[in-house]
Amino acid sequence: MKKVRFWAVLAIGFMSVMSLKAQSQRMNEFQNEFSRYQAQYRDLMYNGKHKEAMAPLASCIAMLDTTTIFKVSPIPEAAIMEQKGLLYYDYACCYALVGQKKQALAALEQSVLLGYKDYNNMVNDNDLRSLRKDKKYLSLLAQVNDRQPLSVLKKSAPYAKDAAQQDILFRYQPKESKNLRMVRDYFKLDSVVGQGDELSKIINLLHFAHDNIRHDGGNQAFAELDAIDLYNYYKTTGKGVNCRQLAISLCEMYLSMGIPARYVTCMPADSLDYECHVINTVWSEQLQKWLYIDPTMDAWVTDANGTMLSIAEVRERLINNQPLVLCETANWNHESQQTKEYYLETYMAKNLYYFVCKKLNRFNPESLYRNNDPADDVRLIPVGFVNNNWKCDTTTDPEVFWAKPE
Repeated sequence: MKKVRFWAVLAIGFMSVMSLKAQSQRMNEFQNEFSRYQAQYRDLMYNGKHKEAMAPLASCIAMLDTTTIFKVSPIPEAAIMEQKGLLYYDYACCYALVGQKKQALAALEQSVLLGYKDYNNMVNDNDLRSLRKDKKYLSLLAQVNDRQPLSVLKKSAPYAKDAAQQDILFRYQPKESKNLRMVRDYFKLDSVVGQGDELSKIINLLHFAHDNIRHDGGNQAFAELDAIDLYNYYKTTGKGVNCRQLAISLCEMYLSMGIPARYVTCMPADSLDYECHVINTVWSEQLQKWLYIDPTMDAWVTDANGTMLSIAEVRERLINNQPLVLCETANWNHESQQTKEYYLETYMAKNLYYFVCKKLNRFNPESLYRNNDPADDVRLIPVGFVNNNWKCDTTTDPEVFWAKPE
């Protein structure tokens, strides 16, 4: 049985677009009814009433097929399809458990057609053990395996030289600027970085940001997008900030110490997948390269010899099955430890398909409330990749995108 995610798939989309009172009321009514069927399904499965559990599943699918709430809410089609795919997967489990193999395979096929992609769950799910030797099941399993993030990344096209974009120039606000000096003094960063070498200073700043600003991927902080305001937002409200806001904060801390840095939006290949991740790339004079730095997870990555890697190197090593070592500190809010298998080979493999950065890296780079026009974006994509979700300057040349800071 698929881990219960009935409402989670749709909730974010609904809540982000339905702000009017009438729409909120309709949303609440829809959610309550959907949750009621969900609870019925769980109770029946828990009590071994697998055949009876199909009825609330059917009701959930009927709600998604017939409700008109989607007409007033621009819910991503992918979220609706994913939800239905999960429901049909559980249908398959119910049929398999009551010995109706033909119906189980038909429901599983429908789930896969709707985009089901949890290979590990499907291959290990004991509810489906009666299907495991069936040729159709094995064919569907192969399709799901082909959708794994690492499989998708490995099939990406290569990069290529791009003479038309050779004039793209990334800029970095100097540490002497008034606002960056304010960041440096406010957080007492001279003490934070310590007296070690450059790499230890880079890591100390990473730990500081991770330890002092909580992450909450579902929250858009009501604050200016600078390190000081975001830190005070968290300390005042107790609410965390999203990965973009956390990476912006750390980027400013690096810049304030004279260390060139950018925050990098790491994007998936699927244009209907709106879940990305934002991390930092930090220039090391010591290693003469950019480094992969993730403040959300307090993470960096090395090769087998302990040499810190760049974002580009992590991506390339994933594609080529080369050794990667995730630092021991990698964690989420000091509550859950990260593993290389999930964090790099699943989560980041999905989000390392293409990248977006600001041309100008500075204090408060995306102000929502002040007259501070955002800098232009630049996107690095594989050759032939088509996705217009992010309209900006585009290059296929990694040497342009990852150029050494001037």
